[in-house]
Amino acid sequence: MPYIARELERKFLKMNTVFKAVMVTGARQVGKSTMLKHLAEGENRTYVSMDDPRARELARSDAELFFQMYRPPVLIDEVQKAPELFEQIKILCDDSDERGRFWLTGSQSQKLRKLAGDSLAGRLGILTLYSFSQRELAGVTNVPDIDFSFVGLQNRAVRAPASDLPATYEHIWRGGMPDVQSLDEEALRSYFDSYVDTYLLRDAVDDNGVSNTEGFRKLLRACAAFNGQLLNYRDLAAAAGVSNVTAKEWVQILQSMGILYLMEPYYSNELSRLVKTPKLYFCDTGLCAYLSSWTTRDVLMNGAAAGHYYENYVVGELLRSLSYGTAGYNINYYRDRDMREIDIVLEKDGILHPLEIKKASHPDKRAIRSFRILERSGKEVGHGGIICMTDSPFPIDENNSYIPSWIL
Repeated sequence: MPYIARELERKFLKMNTVFKAVMVTGARQVGKSTMLKHLAEGENRTYVSMDDPRARELARSDAELFFQMYRPPVLIDEVQKAPELFEQIKILCDDSDERGRFWLTGSQSQKLRKLAGDSLAGRLGILTLYSFSQRELAGVTNVPDIDFSFVGLQNRAVRAPASDLPATYEHIWRGGMPDVQSLDEEALRSYFDSYVDTYLLRDAVDDNGVSNTEGFRKLLRACAAFNGQLLNYRDLAAAAGVSNVTAKEWVQILQSMGILYLMEPYYSNELSRLVKTPKLYFCDTGLCAYLSSWTTRDVLMNGAAAGHYYENYVVGELLRSLSYGTAGYNINYYRDRDMREIDIVLEKDGILHPLEIKKASHPDKRAIRSFRILERSGKEVGHGGIICMTDSPFPIDENNSYIPSWIL
């Protein structure tokens, strides 16, 4: 398939002028090396992958000799497999004022961030790439940061590609992995079969020391069954047949691999009785749908879990927009022990933007009544609304709107 432009390109190229090394983390097969190879076209930049056993052995045994073989500027793929390189990269960074000498990719974000951060503090910029967003697949990558005012939503709707319910669930069911976009249903299942066995289980064993692969596989499927819900280690442990401690360790591994996203609850000293448990989401809804055996788009769209998948999709699209943009929003959810909940609370510059998620095209506007809770937080409550399948932005009141999910 032809190259599809990524929204992260803008931020990567900017970081490349600031830092001597830039690293892109994210799950396997989301397009990290493809993006960097595309950006390197026309440059005299060496490429090497640490999946190559000979290059990996050289990197581990003699990092100095490795960089005589693969001279900067260089793109090093899956660098987490050769952490011995970081000290030598530090030395080479300090020997030159040149920016962007080292481009790195890796699929173990938390582990990598610690290893790289300890060795390359002040020298390294770290970015995260996710699988394709709906905007990227539609060829729209120049949309400005989202503004939740009604006028801002109208301006964004002009730039964004409209989407109906079947098209939205096609994206949810298929997901955003580059290699699945043209596959039929049978080939799609085979792809994810291979993805789980070849990448997820292998990396869990090789890079994270997991020995109980069958239990790990069961936990992965249990996570898919609980997507969009409060994280409950006891239930996950029971499904996988392991201890609560092991379940927590494995969830952290899946989070570090870019498979799971845990949304932390909103916290404020002024608000009491707050729930402190994160909510569990998949970074790619297609992988989640496969793990739960949703064999077609229509079965998923009309099934009992359709609402949970729609919520996961909305969270994923927002996460991509906020990660690739410049606005600097914090993303959380609100829930207290009185069962009052707000699906998403975005915070920027001390202003809170509450959002509800409803799969309906014209949800009841009473869903925004819970937003009043935030008035006791001591912070200003700004524009928000209900993210749904409406055809276009439409005002609810002076602060809130119906927000089409396709403009996220």
